[in-house]
Amino acid sequence: MLDRRQRQRQRRTKKRGGLFRRLLGLVIIAAAAYWIVFYVLPNRQHIDPDWKGMEHPIFVKGEFTGFDANGTGESLLLPLPLLQKYVDSSIRYEEESKSAILSTESELLYMQENSTSASLNNQPIQLRLAPEEKDGVTYLPADTLEDLYGFEVEEDSDTGAVLLMTAGETVPLGKVKGEEGGRTKALRSEASIHAPIIADMPPGAVVRIWKADNPDWLYVQLSSGYTGYAKAGDILSDGQKTVEDKTSTPSRAERNWKGKPVNLFWEAVYERKPDPAKFGELPGVNVVSPTWFEIVDVQGNVRSKADKAYVQWAHKQDMEVWALLSNSFDADLTTEALASYEKRMNTIVQMLEFADLYDLDGINIDFENVYTKDGENVTQFMRELKPMAQAKNLIVSIDVTPKSKSEMWSLFLDRRALGTVVDFMMVMAYDEHWASSPKSGSVSSLPWVENSISRIIEEDEVPAEKLILGVPLYTRIWSETTEKGKTKVSSKAVSMNAVQEILTEKKLTPKLDKDAGQNYVEYKEDGILRKIWIEDKLSLQGRVKLAKSFGLGGVASWTRSLGNQEAWEALQTIHQ
Repeated sequence: MLDRRQRQRQRRTKKRGGLFRRLLGLVIIAAAAYWIVFYVLPNRQHIDPDWKGMEHPIFVKGEFTGFDANGTGESLLLPLPLLQKYVDSSIRYEEESKSAILSTESELLYMQENSTSASLNNQPIQLRLAPEEKDGVTYLPADTLEDLYGFEVEEDSDTGAVLLMTAGETVPLGKVKGEEGGRTKALRSEASIHAPIIADMPPGAVVRIWKADNPDWLYVQLSSGYTGYAKAGDILSDGQKTVEDKTSTPSRAERNWKGKPVNLFWEAVYERKPDPAKFGELPGVNVVSPTWFEIVDVQGNVRSKADKAYVQWAHKQDMEVWALLSNSFDADLTTEALASYEKRMNTIVQMLEFADLYDLDGINIDFENVYTKDGENVTQFMRELKPMAQAKNLIVSIDVTPKSKSEMWSLFLDRRALGTVVDFMMVMAYDEHWASSPKSGSVSSLPWVENSISRIIEEDEVPAEKLILGVPLYTRIWSETTEKGKTKVSSKAVSMNAVQEILTEKKLTPKLDKDAGQNYVEYKEDGILRKIWIEDKLSLQGRVKLAKSFGLGGVASWTRSLGNQEAWEALQTIHQ
């Protein structure tokens, strides 16, 4: 028989075992309940979105932008950083004048903080609301911007949420299933019934369907701004919402030059006026660009060397006149003259007055020797010029160099941005080997030209039809001497006729340089080795062929006075 102590120990052990089993049972029941609640039953927890508590949170494409609008209803103002991010990245703000400059293809809007006085295409207008500054952020009137850009904003009276859709944007609509007054449907933070609820959607509520890439769930947004995931079965298709694209009048370039190659020559004008009576035949040329205008001071004033008789001659030859404006190739002057809207507009207004006075058909911009830091101002100048010029039916073009690491001649040019603004972009595809080059070589070898054009099309996405291939009507005579075992190189630029005279006088026979795609000759004179990569019918026909292969908008030659009859006959094949 067990003694008393043994029996007591057995009873205690049995008691502890029963308690453990009861505790284990409770744990199992609790785990099962947790599993059912969190993994079987839908989550009924409600959470607030991050923007809760903001007065006017702004949404684009169903996403909270992080920005808050100012004002309400007809007094609604939108923050400038939001507009720059989602509507127009090129909106310019100038701190010194507290001004915002907004441009489209046909309109240029200028406004200043705390003022309802503004200008549209440099003509005074009155705004209903003035731009204002709050907590270091500039806010612009929504109604004015809706007219300018064609976007649409909807404001919810309950939450204050502002839903913005840009011009041309479309979103499918849906309607929450169910009878009016019936059971609500859950809008969840994630595509799962176990995710918390963002909002309860009443039957009949209209939603915007922003994503439908999950067969079971839709990413939708209520007019209140609440955005999340709804079961696909809870939403009925209900058409779509479209913001009409802003209609624009085709530019003259689109109307008159589409599919018609440009064959332009620049007319280098110095002190004496060119006499067209001495030009001879210019077959195929349909545009001339005389270098008549230049910015001459830090206020943006323009000097003119224009000649009305030259314009009349050109028009009689069925040629358009796209007069050239330069920056005098003065970097410091350019910094000052393009620094503010007021100065840039001074230049633009003068150019438009000259266009009227001389009956010009276009304006060609040639800004060179510019600090990289001023590149944005060059682009802004073009943004401001384009709508003003388009209103006068003028073609706007700009001359750019091939891409290189040269700060003053290449890096300042934002070719991608410029390509969206101008009608044409002339690529000055010459000076591969320039005047002071340490090495003799072609002014413009065909492989180098091909690479230059390819890079702008591929890297900067400038449409090929906007690009015009700049071709040289000159070459360089390179002189090489040897001093102390080192080759010393110098050069001088000469016309096509000058080279032909040398070949005839010295009875030289050029040979084809296959790598350059040009004829080449070298000879010795007074102990000096001369080298010439020749610009002639062969090279110019190669350039035209290259332009055609890319589908470019045409060719432009520098400069008329350096060419000859052979050049015009070769270049006119751009039309064939």
